[in-house]
Amino acid sequence: MGIVKILIIVTNINIYASGNYPTGLWLSELTHIYDAAKTKGHDITIASPNGGDIPIDPESLKFFTLDKVSKKYWNNKVFREQLEQTQSLKAVENENFDVVYLAGGHVTMYDFPQDKTLQKIIAEQYENGKIVAAICHGVGGLLNVRLSNGHYLIKDKNNRL
Repeated sequence: MGIVKILIIVTNINIYASGNYPTGLWLSELTHIYDAAKTKGHDITIASPNGGDIPIDPESLKFFTLDKVSKKYWNNKVFREQLEQTQSLKAVENENFDVVYLAGGHVTMYDFPQDKTLQKIIAEQYENGKIVAAICHGVGGLLNVRLSNGHYLIKDKNNRL
């Protein structure tokens, strides 16, 4: 298949709406696809609605949730620097990707569903017959995506595992 160009979209939100608890990206929901893609030599872009630094959910860094793959990347300075300098979705919206993947974390429900640029990227990706994938709370990014015919992307869709 050759080199696959992958866009991984992650959250910018760092605190729950209550303002009482820090949160962010659930690390393993990025690191596992990242590791698999890197191993195959694929081209990976990590972007977020606003660009810049990506907060990590502290719960995903605890000893019972931080698995071997995630720990390897969390301890990798180059990878951590990538997370501090993500591109904004606006900066990548006109690029062509083979795969668009929405990583999870509870607070993706705050920034993904209303993001118009994310919706545009997903709709174009889907309508061009390319892969759109999401994990856990990342699926919230699919909720408000409308296709060119005006229908929601998720209309008449069933869970396909």
